[in-house]
Amino acid sequence: MCVSIAAIAAVAGMGRKRCAEQREITRYPHDSHRRVGGGNPCRKAPFRRGRRLSAASILSLPLPELSKKLQDGSLPPEHVFYAYVGKLATETNCITEYLQESENQVRKAKLMEKKGLLYGVPVSIKDSIDCQVPPGHDSTLGFIKNLNKPAAEDSVVVQVLKRQGAIPFVKTNVPQSLISYDCKNLIFGQTRNPLLFTRTPGGSSGGEGALVGGGGSILGIGTDVGGSLRFPAAFCGICAIKPTGKRLRYCEESVGPLAKDVESLALCLRALLSEDMFSLDSTVPPLPFNEEVYSSTKPLRIGYYETDFFTMPSPAMRRAVRQTKELLEEAGHTLVPFELTNVDHVIFNYCVRGMFADGGTLLDFSKIRPDVACWLLPEKSQEPSCTPKESLSQQLWDSTSTPLTTSTFPPQDFCHQFIAQWKKLNLDVMLCPMLGPAFGIGYPAKLSVAVSYTMLYNALDFPAGVVPVTLVTDEDEEQLKGYKGYYRDWWDRTLAKVSSVGMPVAVQCVALPWQEELCLRFMKEVETLSLKKNSFF
Repeated sequence: MCVSIAAIAAVAGMGRKRCAEQREITRYPHDSHRRVGGGNPCRKAPFRRGRRLSAASILSLPLPELSKKLQDGSLPPEHVFYAYVGKLATETNCITEYLQESENQVRKAKLMEKKGLLYGVPVSIKDSIDCQVPPGHDSTLGFIKNLNKPAAEDSVVVQVLKRQGAIPFVKTNVPQSLISYDCKNLIFGQTRNPLLFTRTPGGSSGGEGALVGGGGSILGIGTDVGGSLRFPAAFCGICAIKPTGKRLRYCEESVGPLAKDVESLALCLRALLSEDMFSLDSTVPPLPFNEEVYSSTKPLRIGYYETDFFTMPSPAMRRAVRQTKELLEEAGHTLVPFELTNVDHVIFNYCVRGMFADGGTLLDFSKIRPDVACWLLPEKSQEPSCTPKESLSQQLWDSTSTPLTTSTFPPQDFCHQFIAQWKKLNLDVMLCPMLGPAFGIGYPAKLSVAVSYTMLYNALDFPAGVVPVTLVTDEDEEQLKGYKGYYRDWWDRTLAKVSSVGMPVAVQCVALPWQEELCLRFMKEVETLSLKKNSFF
């Protein structure tokens, strides 16, 4: 088998071509370093002679097994690398750059004295995460103004990945500004769901979701400020975890992995929660991965709810939670009802106003992205519109006496109340709905308020993961015809139009802050039980 140079060249040049044609600008006028070139990569591909594993066999290996073969030398890094390079497809339009220097990293891998936990593993990286390897790569966030501004250095997470032996090989698409759970911008265009091209892959780590979900990457790294890891995972039928905000890096966005199974997420966190991370970033608490918690088989006490009483769950969402609850009970776990209150107040006052707490510097986005402007409407019952910047800003601050400050955001009082309720019920973890199935392209802009299920745990700063558990059925679709919602407003009427028979539906698994290992352990339990019941993944 050999890698198609045409496919790689298409990946490397798609952004430049689209910019020139759609925006009449020239991207990277002297960007020979971004094109593959340098001879036919088929000559570098290892699938020609002698004892070998086919590319298809390599691509079928789960990350833990693949990593084991790379560690013991039974599978050379270049075999794995070119298998995944050959799998890079442009149909979903998820890749923004092919990192050609990754080929040099593959060649140098054999010379590594110490093999890290991710030795030889190709890893895809979200556009917004800096990659510096000369001559550097842009982190555009979907903005044309950020072109030709290569990163000055690798982000800490990329540095740790490389020290652990991983090989970043592509960067992936995002929605403009990252404040959307669709995946489209004026540079690279619309990314599509690998399961159904008419559907969005989610966002803002949508390129990662599409690439990992389509089999073109075995491990992806994204960020999550309101569900940006969990939406792509749920929409593309894969797994992801949003850690506690400061567990991996102190910033407003939680950095986390996406993969096809929970064990792969655990392997990634083992590698990231290492001395490499702690020495590179002193703001990260030196808390190594807790194997004892992750491998425990002790029955769990699990809180659960089917609705947040703000966005009425679709029939498929509600069934996913009920079905998972029943499986967990049958496995010997204890399920305890948990009732959410005041979610509408929390979402608008803590999440949305927190995002625009400086009085609205991000409001300039509304000139380009109407869906961003719709976030600022103070009443869910209002119909979204693209109001001019001035009236939006006035509307935002007319409904509150002063802009939010660090003394009122994060919502410490609400967080303490939530934890008190959690502790009163003596819970270990929480099972809750995850928005889905995947919406049609463009629908997230019409349903911005539906992020309530994910953004709650960004406001609380709890670790939260997503696991696919079922598929939408004809019965779900029939019940959706009677969907009314809680407000019977424009958003509820729009959600009632979403239909997706056969698409995956996920649940969300949550733990208290700093308990990522317990969250992963819970996710693994949900994954195992769901796979026993279903064989669709």
